[in-house]
Formats: sequence, structure tokens, C-alpha cells
Amino acid sequence: MTALAAMAAAAPGVGGASRLPIRKAVLNSMLPRTMNLPERFRLALDCGFEEMECQAVDDPHEADAIANAASKVGLRIHSVMNMAHWKYPLSSADPRVVEISRKGMETSLRNAKQWGAETVLLVPAVVNAETGYRDAWTRSQREVTKMIPLAEELGIVIAVENVWNKFLLSPIEFRDYVDSFRSRWVRAYFDIGNVVLTGFPQDWIRTLGSRIVKLHVKDFTFAERNARFVPLREGEIDWPAVHKALSDIGFKGSATVELPGGDEAYLREVSRRVDLILNGA
Repeated sequence: MTALAAMAAAAPGVGGASRLPIRKAVLNSMLPRTMNLPERFRLALDCGFEEMECQAVDDPHEADAIANAASKVGLRIHSVMNMAHWKYPLSSADPRVVEISRKGMETSLRNAKQWGAETVLLVPAVVNAETGYRDAWTRSQREVTKMIPLAEELGIVIAVENVWNKFLLSPIEFRDYVDSFRSRWVRAYFDIGNVVLTGFPQDWIRTLGSRIVKLHVKDFTFAERNARFVPLREGEIDWPAVHKALSDIGFKGSATVELPGGDEAYLREVSRRVDLILNGA
């Protein structure tokens, strides 16, 4: 049995829950690189995705090409993924590193404005041997605060994401960190799969509530003592419980699948599985 056939066989039918009012999106990097931009974006639409999330780009010509292709095909870019925050974290003690990170976020915010996106995804800090937890909190808080005026000017939300950065390890901390900015221009980009190591997505969703502006969708398993990401609905996430939590908080934003890329058949199967999740199956 092929991997695609196994994915299809593992997905049961749709249950009786009502569909969540959530727009289904795909990450640009999941689309085939063998195609040009319009072909990729058209394939996303053909596979059932309504929107797309794109990584930030420095080259103005590349930014123009992305904007033109999305407009030509009619595929909305709803969010931009900042790309500078891992190598150059805002939490660094080195001012040169922080300056590079700050410029990367400015580029991301301007990409978002040009492309008509609502949010920029930001990993705000990285805790490591050089940067302790308290420093990660205070340094990143200071730098994100400096970015709020530009975000407000451009009308773009800074969406802080929970990732494996040893930071914001509980839903209460995540909630309090977002609230500390006291600004509607800083909200939460919640990754459903990333929290399985430390908690339960449905708990995080209810704790974060209306702070959640966007979602990343992926699955995770601890099976056979091999913790890893797996195809949607083949892991240990209780998707009906996630569905209910999202319904309870009234979430109506966009949900982007963040998975490995593949061909058309693969993308159609991923799209079908997202439909099952949104339908409460």
C-alpha cells in the first residue's frame, strides 16, 4: 500500500458536528517547486484550499511576483511567516543579532501589507544555554513593543506562535505574554500540533480564547516511543475535542496546514482530511 493510500484508508467518515466557520489554507512551501508561481497557486485552489500562507522574502522582485501570481489566480495570502527569528532571535543579548531580527520583521510586515495579509507570524524568543527564560521574556517583550507602531501603521497583526523554543511552555504563560502588550496588534498564532509535548490543544484553545488570530494544523504521536509529527488524524490529538473548543471560543479565522509538501494527489488528500477536522469527524 502506498503512503497516500494508507492516509486515505485511515480517515473515517464525517461525523454529525457542524462545520467550523474556518477558512482552509496551505503553506506555500507545501506546493510543488517544479511549477511556476501561478501554477502552484492555482493547484492550491483546485485542491480545495481557500487561502495561503507565504514565507517572507527580501527580494522586492520576488515579492512582486508573489503578489502578481496570487492576484492573477485569485488565491488570497492571509499571513506571512517571518523567517529571521530562529537564526537571529529578538531575545539575543547581541544588539547586532537583534537588529537583524528587527529588520526581518519589518520586511515581513511590509510583505504582508503588499500581499494583503492580515498577520505576520513571529517566534518571539529562543531560550538556550546563552539566554535564560526571564531574559527571553523581557528582551523579546521590549523588542516586540517597539514593533507595534509599525504594525498599527500598516494594519498588520503581530501573531506570536508557540513552537519548540523552550519558551511559553503553558497556555497560561502564553496568555499572559500576549496580554502584557495591551495591544490589539499582538495576538496568538496557535499551533495545534506543537503543544502535544506539554499539554492538550483543547485546553490551550480555551485558555487563549479570543487572543487566537490564526491556527497551524498538524498532528503528533508518541507511538512506539518515537515522538514525531504524523499525517493528519493519524496521531494522538483528539480532533473532536479540538473542534468543540474552537466552536466554544467562536474562532472564525484561518487554519493553515503546516506539513511536508507533495504532489496533487497528496494535497487533495490533505485538504480532505482538513475538511474532516473542520466538520468535527
